[in-house]
Amino acid sequence: MTTRTDQTTPAPGGEPGPSLAAVDFANDKASASLGESFRDYRDRLRGGDMGALPAVLGLVVLFAVFSALRPDSFTSALNIANLFTQASAISVLAMGLIPVLLLGEIDLSAGVTGGMSAGFTAVAIERQDLPWPVAVLIGLAVGALVGLVIGLLVAKLGIPSFVVTLAFFLGLQGVILKLIGLGGSVPVRDEVLRAITIKSMPVVLGWILVGALLALYGALLFLRQRRLAAKNLQRPPTSLVAVKFGALVIIIFLVASILSGNRSRVPSFVIAGIPYAVFVVGALLIFWTFVFSRTGYGRHMYAVGGNTEAARRAGIDVDRLRISAFVICSTMAAISGIITASYDGKVSPGSGGGNVLLYAVGAAVIGGTSLFGGKGRIRDAVIGGLVIATIDNGLGLLNQAAYINYIITGTVLLLAASVDAISRRRRSATGT
Repeated sequence: MTTRTDQTTPAPGGEPGPSLAAVDFANDKASASLGESFRDYRDRLRGGDMGALPAVLGLVVLFAVFSALRPDSFTSALNIANLFTQASAISVLAMGLIPVLLLGEIDLSAGVTGGMSAGFTAVAIERQDLPWPVAVLIGLAVGALVGLVIGLLVAKLGIPSFVVTLAFFLGLQGVILKLIGLGGSVPVRDEVLRAITIKSMPVVLGWILVGALLALYGALLFLRQRRLAAKNLQRPPTSLVAVKFGALVIIIFLVASILSGNRSRVPSFVIAGIPYAVFVVGALLIFWTFVFSRTGYGRHMYAVGGNTEAARRAGIDVDRLRISAFVICSTMAAISGIITASYDGKVSPGSGGGNVLLYAVGAAVIGGTSLFGGKGRIRDAVIGGLVIATIDNGLGLLNQAAYINYIITGTVLLLAASVDAISRRRRSATGT
């Protein structure tokens, strides 16, 4: 079997160069058959490249177990909608952490950064009477500023990210306390912000957006396939692309159908439509997936995460990428904090503290992102966020004690980290 790698070799001057496997690909057929693609995937699994498969299988098992134990409540449309809403804030924060983890760094302050940013947004609305768009921009700017300072300290001064972000984790809690006051809270009453997590999009509009997004995604997939075929470049078989896209369409349409039905327990009061939080997560997922998989910036990020010194010698501005990763992380943390404030209806001095960061890091790792750097995708955050939200939601329906939740979540995270370590060892042993 020909050994391949997904890493990209950066060219001098910072522009992405040819793939490290370009020589191997030159000896291959431009497009493998469907059977050959499945065999190649099987070989990659044997070599330790498991990706998000363990998380997906774990999610399926969790759904099966909780559906069997609580068939009337867990699988209800109301609970499914609540589950997606519960996962939204964790998934968004985990998306922000992924570029930092790709570089082999960590941001311990991301949770409290989100809480502080949401605090500035809430204060701007409630105490300064500013319109919600301005208040949200203030919150995002505060988050981005925190990320910029962290990035500069890590990249330019060489202080370990663990130390810098631990200091910010402690210091920003003081900022929130000063902003809100001990024992106090700032309510979030703005109708638009509250609607993110407590309201749903009109059913017809939701179906139109789902159909439009799927049509756009499908068109981009097959246009890319045609472009690669026209240049006789390496590409997956069109049949495999069609199978993957068809499976995605079925899953999304199934979820949209469940969420579009009336999930109210009171017949006279209709609750239907896809929650706005789901569209927020979906939009961020699409945007960052494009950035990290279809742009030179994203390829450089993976190159730095794979081998920092080689990337630097190839002309990539490593410091700039490292700073930008922390800016992205803190800005996404601000969005996550606003979503949490929308769900809670308030911002308090404890917002963003506790286990928020641990759950977000856990979501990224459970989804398939490596703590060793260089491996991970934005989708890992959403898959891992759903796993954690499913555990929390299902155990809540079973009326289990809180300590059971912590033990099971910790066990799942440990298993995910073990899979990552074992996979990394097998990839090193096989040379992939």
